[in-house]
Amino acid sequence: MSELQLIPARQYAAAFMKKGQHLKVINTYGQQVIDFWAFNSNDMEEYMSMHHSHAALLRIIPQVGDTLVTTKRRGIMTILEDSTPGIHDTLMPSCDRYRYEQLGCTEYHLNCKDNLAMALDDIDVKRLVHPAPFNLFMNIPVHTSDHNSISWEPSPAGAGEFITMRAEMDCVVAFSSCPQDIVPINGPNCEIYDTHFQIW
Repeated sequence: MSELQLIPARQYAAAFMKKGQHLKVINTYGQQVIDFWAFNSNDMEEYMSMHHSHAALLRIIPQVGDTLVTTKRRGIMTILEDSTPGIHDTLMPSCDRYRYEQLGCTEYHLNCKDNLAMALDDIDVKRLVHPAPFNLFMNIPVHTSDHNSISWEPSPAGAGEFITMRAEMDCVVAFSSCPQDIVPINGPNCEIYDTHFQIW
């Protein structure tokens, strides 16, 4: 297995994967949401799509054995193992400067949308669109008893828990260690706690 690679607290990372390689994303210190994206490395206009995956899987939280699909409805990442409680989110868009303005920020706030752009810049890949992410470890429950309302809840992922996926095509993967510190989706130390990933 390869060495651990760093996703710095509130920051980003990106990497290339070959078809058949495995990816392990680790919630190193617990309760940290990681926005995750995957793109077809031969066609950046084809990317992992939460909407298309909903239709393919007939559920909003993927499980072990499920394959998330692209905008062309082709498999791109299959979940092989999940040591967490299995709570992830496919509904919410990335945080961005507009979200933080709505939350009362008067100065620039680090955000996952910008983190994706910088992550891809670091590996010299041009982003053509900003897809909705697969929000690993994020807890956005749907309350069926309350007109299907949703809420922002802390991540239940514990320290060292992880999810492992397999690439179903050559792809570019990117990560943002979510810097959200206003609504309670992360633990109290998202400003200082790093996360990690491995590819093999």
